[in-house]
Amino acid sequence: MIVIDGSMGEGGGQILRTSIALSALTLKPIKIINIRAKRSNPGLRPQHLIAIKAVASLCNAKVEGLNVGSREVTFMPHEHVGGNFKFDIGTAGSISLVLQAVLTVAAFLPEKSRFIIRGGTDVPWSPPIDYVKNVLIPTLKTLGFQVELKVLRRGHYPRGGGIVEVTTIPVDVLRSINVVSRGRILEIKGLSHAVRLPRHVAERQAKAAFEHLRRLGIKESIHIDTEYYDPSRDPHLGPGSGIVLWALTSENTVIGADALGARGKPAEVVGKEAAEKLFSELSTNMAFDSHIGDMLIPYIAVAKGASRIGVSKLTLHAITNILVTEKILNVKFHIEGEKDKPSVISVKGLGLSFS
Repeated sequence: MIVIDGSMGEGGGQILRTSIALSALTLKPIKIINIRAKRSNPGLRPQHLIAIKAVASLCNAKVEGLNVGSREVTFMPHEHVGGNFKFDIGTAGSISLVLQAVLTVAAFLPEKSRFIIRGGTDVPWSPPIDYVKNVLIPTLKTLGFQVELKVLRRGHYPRGGGIVEVTTIPVDVLRSINVVSRGRILEIKGLSHAVRLPRHVAERQAKAAFEHLRRLGIKESIHIDTEYYDPSRDPHLGPGSGIVLWALTSENTVIGADALGARGKPAEVVGKEAAEKLFSELSTNMAFDSHIGDMLIPYIAVAKGASRIGVSKLTLHAITNILVTEKILNVKFHIEGEKDKPSVISVKGLGLSFS
């Protein structure tokens, strides 16, 4: 049995999600100790329980230590299972983070699968659902993995109540990817939303992002859609707003950035924040932004052939994901660069296949 120390690297929930996902994918039993050891409230929180239960349902896993506060979990997968699934995080826990674990396994399930997940779509400290839809999913498509995502209802902190429907088509084998530089910016797109709030909040966020990108020297086409609701027919449980921007490049990569609204935070500040983040990502000329660079680690490790990707910043999350992936899959990554700097990550993938 493989033992993963949850205190390594960033010492948070990412270690748990990656470990469980790779265990389910490879059907290798694992034990995770010192779960979230570097957090102020260590051990499993309710949202982590749902992520583990969700992944366990995809491989008929037996799980020990599955309770709030537990600092040790044993996960014993049995066989891959596809089909229709429903998961309810219960609060505003991040749907995106649960999806990070689920999608890794879903790529190799024996059949097309459908997931309905309830929880938070736009919450602090996690990728907004629009980033998953417009940055992560198109990137996974370049590896051959097709995913469709529909946002049925948004869920903001603290009420949650978001509903997302995801359909996945499994692959025989994932393709490797070899892109270091982004090439030219073809266009910039975005989506600014506001729920249980006036229409002008979404519009002001979009306008501020557009104008700030122009001030920063972006000359390419910029188109930012807005999403808002008639107050009498708004189905959301609580107020919230946010904006996600993404750049399409000549090297067929997508580079994203986002900002989340908050009480007392002007819409103009939200839009400007997203624009500055995107410009910072683009200014490195690397093929992928810092967040997608982290998320791609498990996929390129199991893809067929050698992958080499340029990331705008080598985050501690990415370094931690590499450490976990190396231990579970017995692969070796090579990093050209250093923490918090533009870097190139390469690995010879396993060519994993269950067909």
